[in-house]
Amino acid sequence: MNVRTTAESLALPVLAIAGGLLLFGLFIWIGGHDPVQAWVLLFRGAFGDGFSIQNTLQRAAPLMLTALAVALPARAGLTVIGGEGALVLGGLAAAALPLALPLPHNALGTAALLLAAAAAGAAWIALAGWLRQWRGVNETISSLLLGYIAIALFKHIVEGPLRDPASLNKPSTLPLPEALRIGTIGSFSLDDVHWGLAFGIVGCVLAALWLAATTHGFATRVVGGNPRAAQLVGLPATRLVVTACAFSGAAAGLAGGIEVAAVHTAANASLIVGLGYTGILVSFVARHQPIAVVPVAILFGGFLAAGSLLQRRMGLPDASVQVLMGFCFVLILASEALRGRLAELFVLRRPPVLAGPSGAPA
Repeated sequence: MNVRTTAESLALPVLAIAGGLLLFGLFIWIGGHDPVQAWVLLFRGAFGDGFSIQNTLQRAAPLMLTALAVALPARAGLTVIGGEGALVLGGLAAAALPLALPLPHNALGTAALLLAAAAAGAAWIALAGWLRQWRGVNETISSLLLGYIAIALFKHIVEGPLRDPASLNKPSTLPLPEALRIGTIGSFSLDDVHWGLAFGIVGCVLAALWLAATTHGFATRVVGGNPRAAQLVGLPATRLVVTACAFSGAAAGLAGGIEVAAVHTAANASLIVGLGYTGILVSFVARHQPIAVVPVAILFGGFLAAGSLLQRRMGLPDASVQVLMGFCFVLILASEALRGRLAELFVLRRPPVLAGPSGAPA
């Protein structure tokens, strides 16, 4: 990748986010509020003090994993948007496992919960990859519909067979025992940030290493970048695609398990808040690069954390930040039209030199 391509890959997301902020300011202004105050509160609520930073990091942790649910299939040439379904099934698996098996109340039991969550998510997204490779079903449509099916299954099981009789207004499964829950980091000024942040960062690093430093990851990138070349050299495209989908689903399922074990302590409707859908935006802004997912997830986690501050100070709905994210998503998709042409818009080229009849400059 040359310098121009690298600069363009960095400039397009930055311009999309800046444009999203400008459109959000216009949206705020039309509603009769001060856009400058809104911009200031956005960044103050995200990074203004220690409490804000911890809130941001806590919200960013699941976004890193749900973004991987989009980024990994994208490197294999697929557009998978069903991370929300894998997340809720992962959370359900983590909550249900202690009811089905006598787990040890220690770190091994917690690890078993998270493995069950990752396995549930992996199986769900791998199904979308299998449908694409064996039946020719469009993976974007199938993963989206599988997400709706997963949410319906989640609600049926949580509100039916696994419902805790004590959960009246908000149906939930039985809470996890204290010993099986994930605690906070508790050091480096991160007293309120759970270990899910570490899982997210490590997951992004491992995904980057898999893609860049292993033959399996290289073969996956070849399948995604040039399917015809992959076919000519005999790469097992079907197996590689399904494996990439399984890895992506495992990341989203793990996010659901961590949310149950670290935040909600039980499976309930609080899991269905759109983390999987926000992960789509994070992945696209990060250009499906696992390492770039980390700072982008922190940025958008900060925007989510600032929603309550906008509500308190300006009387805006807490969900108004979703409008900002919608603007960013539209602009990052539109920016694809500028790929390879951005420099032409900003760099003035010299006019052509006209040659005379003898070939010398006129």
